[in-house]
Amino acid sequence: MNDVAIRDAATLILMRRQNDGPARILMGQRGAKAAFMPNKFVFPGGALDDGDLDIPLAHPINDICGQRLSEAPNPERAAALPAAAIRELWEETGLMLGQPGQWDRAAPDDWRDFSAQNLCPSAAGLTYVFRAITPPGRPRRFDARFFLADASDVAGDLDDFSAASDELSHLQWIALSEARQLDLPFITEVVLAEVAAMADHTAPPASVPFFNNTDEESLFERIYGAGAKPPE
Repeated sequence: MNDVAIRDAATLILMRRQNDGPARILMGQRGAKAAFMPNKFVFPGGALDDGDLDIPLAHPINDICGQRLSEAPNPERAAALPAAAIRELWEETGLMLGQPGQWDRAAPDDWRDFSAQNLCPSAAGLTYVFRAITPPGRPRRFDARFFLADASDVAGDLDDFSAASDELSHLQWIALSEARQLDLPFITEVVLAEVAAMADHTAPPASVPFFNNTDEESLFERIYGAGAKPPE
């Protein structure tokens, strides 16, 4: 019996589109002693914190993605996942998705450094693209939602990782076509295939893939939402 609690989590895939080269994504390597996915290259991300539940966003995520996020056991916590993704990006890479502005309340501890830059986090450019629950038997389990964002929405220098924590090393912009050559978790490979398929699109996908490992059986489902229905 697996009694590891499943925690809500958010991952942010930052894509850097360039006129004179291939689209690139930001990835980093987890430490060799990490309890979860040691040595693997991953996107910035992590568990939802209670402090993310009431963060004032300059702009919320778009309506379609918001509706799909709400199709969860706890819609209130799911609604805070865009903020969690922005915070994890900031903590692990030093890059900030936000717009100039003053906060209307005191920032929680995890957000103080962000608010000190006189920026308000903005989820306007985030697209909800994937959901995956960690299979049973792992030391940690997450119900992770993956968000895609354009690097042009970052405030500041895209190559300045000086404010990053030490959770990820070897932070780098890597071409989508080359990313699979890295040592990746299985689910990251699956997500990469989805992202590559929509690299030239900015609109939300027709549905969100859901790798459902709630029970012993793994199911690959899709989330439609927003009034859309699966094809008959």
